[in-house]
Amino acid sequence: MNLKLKQPIVFFDLETTGVNIAKDRIVEISILKVFPNGNKESKTWLVNPEVEIPAESTAVHGITNEKVAGEPTFKELATKINKMITGCDLAGFNSNRFDIPLLAEELMRVGIDFDMNGRKAIDVQVIFHKKEQRTLGAGYQFYCGKELEGAHGAEADTNATYEILLAQVEKYGDIGNTVEALSEYSTHGERADFAGFILMNDDKQEIFSFGKYKGRTVEEVFVENPGYNNWIQNADFPLYTKKVLKGIKERMSAPKDTMSDADKLTALQQKFNLR
Repeated sequence: MNLKLKQPIVFFDLETTGVNIAKDRIVEISILKVFPNGNKESKTWLVNPEVEIPAESTAVHGITNEKVAGEPTFKELATKINKMITGCDLAGFNSNRFDIPLLAEELMRVGIDFDMNGRKAIDVQVIFHKKEQRTLGAGYQFYCGKELEGAHGAEADTNATYEILLAQVEKYGDIGNTVEALSEYSTHGERADFAGFILMNDDKQEIFSFGKYKGRTVEEVFVENPGYNNWIQNADFPLYTKKVLKGIKERMSAPKDTMSDADKLTALQQKFNLR
């Protein structure tokens, strides 16, 4: 089966200064955009992260500080990257837990909002691990019968990920070939944010996954302790996590159409008190 696409899908891979979503920076990004008619568009950029690349990261992807010194910064590339991925579903290898949240952080850091509304995410690694429990190189050998040349280079990893997904769709008849089906299969559990600080319970309510309020709903905690949101907003949490919590707070504080004028006034007062 071929991939059944309703809108373009972007396969992408990041090489970075490290694995901390909130702090680390992109040093290389490769994008492969696949259109519903089968056409493809690809682009790879080296990125000056404006911070030192640790030696242990260079040992993995081979990108040195000297190599990116004259390259554009992410801020300089952000508009092009955002334009290329706008209106697209997203796919990658370990992308749900790393590449998508880190890209979201970089975009939001330079003032470009990032939202998953209207699109799906496929994590090829999740499908692979559910089915075979292997690494990317082993997966490329297993599914495609090829050795992965240039592993840990963004372009090689991106193209291999695309080929693996095509082979997975062909091999496993039960995972489907639509973005919706593949997204559902490649998701471990429902999250409200990328980093997994905010999960969804069985009643589709946002709950905290960490700290003293672990397992409790965000709305319940915000009513009980309004200052908890302020603490998170000023602490070292991913920008997307902060955005989700801000949205929940605003949703809680929004006047309802069924409210009396007095209740609406009280809700608006609470909205400002929660800030």
